Amino acid sequence: MLHAIDRERFHVIPVGLTRAGAFVLEDDDPDKFTLDPAHLPEVADNGTRILWPEAAGERTLRVRRADGTVDDLGPIDVVLPILHGAHGEDGTIQGFFDTLELPYAGGGVLDSAVCMDKHFMKVALHAAGVPVAEGITVRRGDDDAESVARRMGELAFPWFVKPCRAGSSVGVSKVHALGELDEALRVAFAEDDKVLVERGVAGREVEVGVLEGRDGAPARASLPGEIVLSGREFYDFEGKYLGGDGVEVVCPAALSDDEIVALREMALRAFAAVDGRGLARVDFFLTADGPLVNELNTMPGFTPISMFPKCWIASGMTYPELISELIDTALSR
Repeated sequence: MLHAIDRERFHVIPVGLTRAGAFVLEDDDPDKFTLDPAHLPEVADNGTRILWPEAAGERTLRVRRADGTVDDLGPIDVVLPILHGAHGEDGTIQGFFDTLELPYAGGGVLDSAVCMDKHFMKVALHAAGVPVAEGITVRRGDDDAESVARRMGELAFPWFVKPCRAGSSVGVSKVHALGELDEALRVAFAEDDKVLVERGVAGREVEVGVLEGRDGAPARASLPGEIVLSGREFYDFEGKYLGGDGVEVVCPAALSDDEIVALREMALRAFAAVDGRGLARVDFFLTADGPLVNELNTMPGFTPISMFPKCWIASGMTYPELISELIDTALSR
C-alpha cells in the first residue's frame, strides 16, 4: 500500500505497532514490510514513541525519540489503520481514534467488532435474511468431540473448525471424519475461547468488494473475483498472503450476468446488515441454490495478490485511486 498511495496528494507518516503494543515511528520504506514466504516482517521497537493528540480537536502528531527529545510531525488529517486481527480489526483501535476525534478510514467500532466475531456476524446476517453456512458455536469447557458431534447432528462431513475471532484463516482446520475433530478443536481453541464448527459447503469461492458511498451516496459493490484451488484443502494463510502453490485468484470471475447481479446485491445486503462503513470484502460460496455468505472482512488484504484491490481494479479503478477513495471517504465524514 505504501508503494501505491498517491504521494502528490498525501504526505505519509508511517506508524508501526509492535507486538508489545508500542506505537513507533517507522521508516517510510515501502519495501520494508513486503510479505515474503521466507521472512514475515515484524515491527521492531526502535525506541521511538508516537504521542497521539491528547485533546479532542487537536490533531498534532508528535514523536518522542530514543534520546527523549520530542518532535512535531505535523497535523493529522486522517489515519489509515492497515491492521489485521485483535486490537486492529475488532473495533478497538477504531474506538481509540473516535475518542481522540481523529478521522480514520475503514470500518467503525460496531461493524469491525461484529465482523471480527464470526458468531455475531452470522447472527446479524441471519437476522437480515442473508443465508449463511449451517453450524454451531462451541465455547471452551463445552468442547469435547462427542458433544460437538451430537450438536452437529446429521450435518455431513467435511466440517470446518475455526476460531471465532482470529482471521486470516489462522487456526482453521478441515475435518473429514470424527477422528480428526479433537485435534481441530485443539488448534482452534489455541487461538480463541469460542469456536465455530460449520458444515462444509460445496460451491465456488467468490468474493466481492464493497465501498461505502460518500456524501449520502449508496454503497457500491465491485465485480466478483474467484478463488480457484488446486491441490490445496482450503484458502489458508499461505494461499492468502504468501502466494502459495495451488491458489489462483481470478478477477473478474467467469459468471453469468444473473450470478453477478445476485452476488453484488447480496454483498450490499450483508454490508448493510452489519452497519458497514468504509469498506468490506464479502466472501461467498456460490452453490447450486445461489450465493451463501461465508464472512465479511472489514480490513481485507491489500497485497498485490489480494482479492479486494484486484476486484476494484477489474471494476475500473487503479490501485492508487482505491486508496485515495478510502481516505476521501474518511475525510468526508
